[in-house]
Amino acid sequence: MKREKTRQVKIGKILIGGQNRVLIQSMCKHKTSNWEEVVEEINECAKLGADLMRVSVLDEEDAVSIKEIKKHISIPLVADIHFDGRLALLAIENGVDKIRLNPGNIKDESVIKKIVLAAKENRVAIRVGANSGSVNSEVEALPLSLAEKLLLSVKKQIDILEKYDFYNIVVSLKASNVKETISAYRLASKSLPYPLHIGLTEAGPKDISLVRSVAGLAPLLLEGIGDTIRISITGDARDEVRAAKRLLHDCGLYDNYPTLISCPTCGRTQVDVRPLGAKIFSYLEENNIPLAVAVMGCVVNGPGEAKNADIGIAGGKGQYVIFKKGVAIKKVSEEEAYDTMIREIESLR
Repeated sequence: MKREKTRQVKIGKILIGGQNRVLIQSMCKHKTSNWEEVVEEINECAKLGADLMRVSVLDEEDAVSIKEIKKHISIPLVADIHFDGRLALLAIENGVDKIRLNPGNIKDESVIKKIVLAAKENRVAIRVGANSGSVNSEVEALPLSLAEKLLLSVKKQIDILEKYDFYNIVVSLKASNVKETISAYRLASKSLPYPLHIGLTEAGPKDISLVRSVAGLAPLLLEGIGDTIRISITGDARDEVRAAKRLLHDCGLYDNYPTLISCPTCGRTQVDVRPLGAKIFSYLEENNIPLAVAVMGCVVNGPGEAKNADIGIAGGKGQYVIFKKGVAIKKVSEEEAYDTMIREIESLR
């Protein structure tokens, strides 16, 4: 698919925008001043595929902890700032790579100017991040759709940043409503040159968030909109990273990732497909093996689906048939199925 071309922005050692790949990010769930827990969480997410991580900066202790966190991580760090511009300045002073400012609650131009000048001096990027819960108060009263209000909110703050010759900008316009989110990002892609960080805000617990986020973000990605992505989940940050990788992969934007083809099972199924499929996919994911693997419950659909996979397995009564590119290579018992599949997968690496 053709990606929308946006301005290229540098964050630490990585580049967002232009025609660079869509980057994955998540946000730490611990208080930032508990820096050892934060470091562990960031490094676990980085190992799974996160390209950058965001931390909340609630107070001075959080902002000062950034200096220590930066010593122990290898990916760029983003500071989430609300209400208090002084905390943005302190985060920059302590070495953060990017700050997120909310135009709904940081509006004083004299404060924004100080932040911009410090960001320029320290080569720190700024994300202008509006969401449905904090639209600019002047904009909120206007007779506009939420999408239009989000866009106007970020434009007001971008105008201030540009006034002081600052262009190292990333933009987000998040709503918890799928249609409003899609509308807001479509409007932004037509009117702003900056890279877009896409996501839904307050998307909910894992099961709800995955459906809602895919509904809202897949259309944008398939239209070429989005330079960096976060799947917001009420839960583990690692799940956010895994979900983002899977979504990007299924949209054809993340090649180095496994594909699992697995049947939903039905009354024809005479073997226990679910644990086998889960174990095989975990192995592929944990070992970063970008193969297409089919795990099927019967021979009705199995060989046909396996034909499109690098390797596949289809179950019968108490046994499985293993296929490579649709050609049967061996039969194994249900007890031997997992170990045999892993050996065959390893032979294809």
